[in-house]
Amino acid sequence: MTCALEFQDLTLGYDRHPAVHRLCVEIAEGSLTAIVGPNGAGKSTMLKGVIGTLRPLEGRIAFGRIARSGIAYLPQQSGVDRSFPIVVADLVAMGLWREIGGFVGLRAVHRARVAEAISAVGLEGFEERPIGSLSGGQVQRALFARLLLQDAGLVLLDEPFTAVDARTTADLIAVMRRWHGEGRTVLAVLHDFDTVRAHFPHSLMLARELVAHGPTAQVLTAENQFRARQMCEACDASPHTCGRNAA
Repeated sequence: MTCALEFQDLTLGYDRHPAVHRLCVEIAEGSLTAIVGPNGAGKSTMLKGVIGTLRPLEGRIAFGRIARSGIAYLPQQSGVDRSFPIVVADLVAMGLWREIGGFVGLRAVHRARVAEAISAVGLEGFEERPIGSLSGGQVQRALFARLLLQDAGLVLLDEPFTAVDARTTADLIAVMRRWHGEGRTVLAVLHDFDTVRAHFPHSLMLARELVAHGPTAQVLTAENQFRARQMCEACDASPHTCGRNAA
């Protein structure tokens, strides 16, 4: 197994309070993995550690053949400023920034790639629409199109299917499975266990600490879910000692 990411005794937190504590796990290159766990389990924090916006309190994250510059990251929709005056085509073209430095003066070949990405997510005809006029599902489609242009080896998705309709979810899952089929490593924070069971071969369950990691059927057991809730409740009740004596 070639390792895409290795979390080496990693602790991440805010104001010195751990949100992810002593995480030790390896993510295989080319894997499709759901990150699951109760609210407040540290799932989004884990992704922020990977992209480097949150520095470890302890431990480290080791990358395989992918550098941080080769990561594509989709934040939660709450982290997207939909009041920003930008149209769909320009938002999608931002996926080319690493390659060409910006979308001012895009050549015909770049515009063709933008159009192809917009078509791939079902947003033809929306190119000149301001993002503030879009529905939540349409915004998510545009953000997936931007990810397509980044051509990244590691794709991180934070709650990608929250507050979108079933058709949009199905279309975006198809894009995600396309990435997986191309050998990219995909990690997605998810809450819907039915979606996880149907589409994700592997899962990682967090409750501030690692609960389980492996084939989804072995991770999403009732026993693991109960243990994860207990661990998070214990941390909420005593945040200053969270992780020190957890089972």
